[in-house]
Amino acid sequence: MTSFTQLKERLGQIEVEIEEAKKRLGAHSIKPVLMAALFALEDERDMILQQLKAQSQCCCAGQGAC
Repeated sequence: MTSFTQLKERLGQIEVEIEEAKKRLGAHSIKPVLMAALFALEDERDMILQQLKAQSQCCCAGQGAC
C-alpha cells in the first residue's frame, strides 16, 4: 500500500499536470489525445482521493504505519 505522504505528493503532481493539460487544450478543435490524457489524469486523481479518504479513516493515518 502506498503511504499517506506518497499519495499526497502524487496528488500535488497530478494537480499540476491537470492544469498544464487544460492550458494545452485551447478553445477550439480539441485533439482527442489531449482530452484522453486529461481524463486519465483526472481518473488517477480521483483514485488517489479515494485512497486518501480510506487511509484518513484509519487510526494511524499520516504515520505511514498502515
